[in-house]
Amino acid sequence: MSFETISLATDARGIATLTLNRPEKHNSLSAKMIDELTQAAAQISADSGIRVVILTAAGESFCAGGDLGWMREQFEADRQTRMAEARKLANMLKALNELPNPLIGRVQGQAFGGGIGMMSVCDTVVCVDTAKFGLTEVRLGLIPATISPYVLARMGEGKARRVFMSARIFGAEEARELDLAARVVPAHALDEAIEAEIKPYLAAAPAAVAASKDLARALGPDISEQTIEDTIRRLADTWETPEAREGIGAFFEKRKPEWSVRG
Repeated sequence: MSFETISLATDARGIATLTLNRPEKHNSLSAKMIDELTQAAAQISADSGIRVVILTAAGESFCAGGDLGWMREQFEADRQTRMAEARKLANMLKALNELPNPLIGRVQGQAFGGGIGMMSVCDTVVCVDTAKFGLTEVRLGLIPATISPYVLARMGEGKARRVFMSARIFGAEEARELDLAARVVPAHALDEAIEAEIKPYLAAAPAAVAASKDLARALGPDISEQTIEDTIRRLADTWETPEAREGIGAFFEKRKPEWSVRG
């Protein structure tokens, strides 16, 4: 299958590398990329020869969140359209989260908003020590709704509340403290660290690995269809608030929103 916004390649060992490939847009999530990631997840799930999946990105950023064009379309859309688009994002994250294969995040640069969601569906994440992170939705008058089940499952409520609603930018070491990343390494050591994460799986029985992952998810937080639909509804509600209109309008007009004060 040929893709425009991502790439998917598998080596002779059965290691699949899924790459976000819009470096000129900082790998922001467009409608096309969301659709292609969903297709790629289905393709990976159906391929019994794949042992491990690496999720990474091209260029200097891992994923800068929502694409500006996509955001503008949501700004101008009606409630049902917004919910339908949020549901596509939710289904993409769900598909990646439920891959039977181990999913290892290779985070070579910054991640914001939806990029944090992408990291949170990985089974483990290795990031470079220069990377910056943030859940920045509240700066726009929005909430990190669609990604929230996975972010909370990854960090736990207590740790997530340190960064979930402040839009504060934090570094790689704090990402590790928050359990968003498992390892932090210099850029030159990133590939070596990823290989170290891959190696144990090549000695493990693939079906047992998949069954163990399914067990872990079954015993972890319940990310049900009802939970996902609730996050979609909450996001749609927030889009209709005066704060969202002001925050997103200010963003596109390149001005500070009315609630911004100097600190």
